[in-house]
Amino acid sequence: PTATLGAGTCVEAFASIGARTTLGHHCWVMAGCRIGEGVTLGDHCVLHPNVVLYDGVRLGDNVILHAGTIIGADGFGYKFRNGEHVKFPQVGTVVIESNVEIGANSCSDRAALGEPRVGAGTKIDNQVQIGHNVQIGAHSLLCGQVGIGGSTVIKDYVTLAAQCGVADHLTVGAQAMVFAQSGVTKDIADKDQVMGFPA
Repeated sequence: PTATLGAGTCVEAFASIGARTTLGHHCWVMAGCRIGEGVTLGDHCVLHPNVVLYDGVRLGDNVILHAGTIIGADGFGYKFRNGEHVKFPQVGTVVIESNVEIGANSCSDRAALGEPRVGAGTKIDNQVQIGHNVQIGAHSLLCGQVGIGGSTVIKDYVTLAAQCGVADHLTVGAQAMVFAQSGVTKDIADKDQVMGFPA
């Protein structure tokens, strides 16, 4: 009862919406979606079947998430203590800005602290993994099976071709292009074009 649905919003069978969540006008939440507590969707968002938005996730306007996409699952954060891997609490969130489209079975992890972000107009293909604390700029293209390590910054208008891997705590400069199956192990300057391993 504390969820708010905007005018013209459609929620299909077996979808569920958590407490204190707000959906904008003319959104379409297809069958089997799970939207957590305290989530915000802008206007004209489309969630295809079985999308999961964890608690606190925020989407701008005109966001399209394809089937099986998960936004806001815990980041892969552990500390080695007394001979075992101990989970580091992941208490941040994820922000997806307006006009972003994310393909099927892609994942964007929540931050340990802070707000990972996918910038306006960015397009993300199927089966892409975005680690915790990652910042992705506006109008970038991430092709199929790209993987980005935690706390990396991808600036505006970047292209990461299929199966690229980007290590953690790096910066990929604006308008850079990384060719298919490349492994990025150091910072990439603005407008650079790189390939191979190491790229």
